[in-house]
Amino acid sequence: MVLTKTKTRKPAIVIGQTEHAKLTRLAEAAVNRLPEVAEELLRELDRARLVPDARVRDDVVRMGSQLHYVTDAGDARTVTLVYPGEADIEAGKISIMTPIGTALIGLAPGQTIAWEARDGRPLRLTVESVTRPDRVAV
Repeated sequence: MVLTKTKTRKPAIVIGQTEHAKLTRLAEAAVNRLPEVAEELLRELDRARLVPDARVRDDVVRMGSQLHYVTDAGDARTVTLVYPGEADIEAGKISIMTPIGTALIGLAPGQTIAWEARDGRPLRLTVESVTRPDRVAV
């Protein structure tokens, strides 16, 4: 009997057209500096369902969204997804140019995603809630 490694199917994601264009430019500009993360972000952008900006639901993770997630290990966190220059792990601001940031984009509450940490560890999380960027307290 031969055991094969099965890939977990990724959940469907939705991204607004303007944000998709900005993130594509960001990832393309970072391919030489951060090839693994940039290429993974480009893969996520390629598989996303694009919608007009006004049609992105309020509970979809986008840039500036605050979200609460729980890991399979039971750890819970509230973070804000930001561009690299705004990242501050102490303040819970996660860069889109990190493996977890790339995994979060486009998700909605109830969706679970698996991704690989920079050290190669497989991780999984489930989004529990999302606050729209214009409703996040600063």
